[in-house]
Amino acid sequence: MGEQLSPDEKFQLITRNLQEVLGEERLKEILKERELKVYWGTATTGKPHVAYFVPMSKIADFLKAGCEVTILFADLHAYLDNMKAPWELLELRVQYYEQIIKAMLESIGVPLDKLKFVKGTDYQLSREYTLDVYRLSSMVTEHDAKKAGAEVVKQVEHPLLSGLLYPGLQALDEEYLKVDAQFGGVDQRKIFTLAEKYLPSLGYTKRIHMMNPMVPGLTGGKMSSSEEESKIDLLDKNQEVKKKLKRAFCEPGNVENNGVLSFVKHVLFPLHSEFIIKRDPKWGGDKVYTDYEEVDKDFAAEQIHPGDLKASVELALNKLLDPIRKKFETPELKKLTASAYPEPSKNKGGAKGNPKQTVDEEEVIPSRLDIRVGKVISVEKHPDADSLYLEKIDVGEEQPRTVVSGLVAYLSQEQLQDRLVVLLCNLKPQKMRGIESQAMLLCASIEGEPRKVEPLDPPEGSAPGDRVYVEGYESGKPDDELKPKKKVFEKLQVDLKISATPAKAGS
Repeated sequence: MGEQLSPDEKFQLITRNLQEVLGEERLKEILKERELKVYWGTATTGKPHVAYFVPMSKIADFLKAGCEVTILFADLHAYLDNMKAPWELLELRVQYYEQIIKAMLESIGVPLDKLKFVKGTDYQLSREYTLDVYRLSSMVTEHDAKKAGAEVVKQVEHPLLSGLLYPGLQALDEEYLKVDAQFGGVDQRKIFTLAEKYLPSLGYTKRIHMMNPMVPGLTGGKMSSSEEESKIDLLDKNQEVKKKLKRAFCEPGNVENNGVLSFVKHVLFPLHSEFIIKRDPKWGGDKVYTDYEEVDKDFAAEQIHPGDLKASVELALNKLLDPIRKKFETPELKKLTASAYPEPSKNKGGAKGNPKQTVDEEEVIPSRLDIRVGKVISVEKHPDADSLYLEKIDVGEEQPRTVVSGLVAYLSQEQLQDRLVVLLCNLKPQKMRGIESQAMLLCASIEGEPRKVEPLDPPEGSAPGDRVYVEGYESGKPDDELKPKKKVFEKLQVDLKISATPAKAGS
């Protein structure tokens, strides 16, 4: 297909959906003369998750544009990055990555015969490469090495020398793989600029660098292999996919840090050129989108309900995951998965390296939630979003809390004024369209109208500042602030229900 495209068409296909390209003019020059040679590398550490479909869809674009593509399984990098992959597991991790990534590419229709697969240690232990590592280490300062790896290499209080070597090795890969360009996430930018600065000092050509945006995880931050609640594993069963998507951050009208929307933009549209919102006929029936901007616009205007978006993404995602899961049902690949990622030893306590961590801190129970009664004392429209309210709520403190919510858009400002509501008060404050929301308004579905919700009514006789308890968990002190990575509320949320008997409240 690449041979049928003009250089300008190839350029558009290669660069679409990228956040940044360093060396655009050089890229255009090469495309006028020949096909581009590009590589994408991945350190073989934790199990790849669904965010890996983002670079896979770009690799599909590269191949459609006629590029010669190399995929590097960076096993040595995996060990250098604070030993994320133990030495004895390096080879097994490479085998797992090769099988899972090939399965991903097959599931999106990418022809494997047009790809070149390389293992880092196949050339990174050679005499020539090792000498270049020493040459480079005599030029790169500690400051530059640490800065380059800041967003990629695991940061610890006492960094190992191996982590400082990591960026330089990645720079040298460009020369030893004989490519014109390196492709990666925008979190790699500092490593790319280090390569541009130092490779010419070794007599090597400065390469082109192409960067994908970082796709938010399900909880709104970066999707991470080490943060279970932020990601969907490629081998997760259908019910696990449903559960994780149900918990995903996807507030009505909020298009910022929305991992569900980002998956539609960066994976589903590039692969299929359309996206179908599946919904009940009484809510307008299915709608086909051929332009992502229309999806974004309709979600921001609350024309797309988060439940419909999640259900539609779930359907599309499972179609991508089904062939991968099927491939890994074979005894050989089940054994490989278990060997590459053995269960942690029961002897190794979770508190290793963190003596302050206790069993109580890890126990996910409702008493850790600081749920309080509040009184709405003022309501106004959000300055940057018609579908969001900005409320000042008295929770028994000296200063009222600012709460941003889109869950009550169907209520008038008059209906909210002076109303008693229930708030979760110990979440980390989060900016909503530029305004910091200092608590979460708790709501429940309206019976018979699951697409609408209403604020919870506190128990009769409640006053602002009263604590609301879940029955059976009246004792126990709430956390001062729920740590975002622990996902305490997200884990409890799916099981929280309103009983016929009002919840208890007390001072």
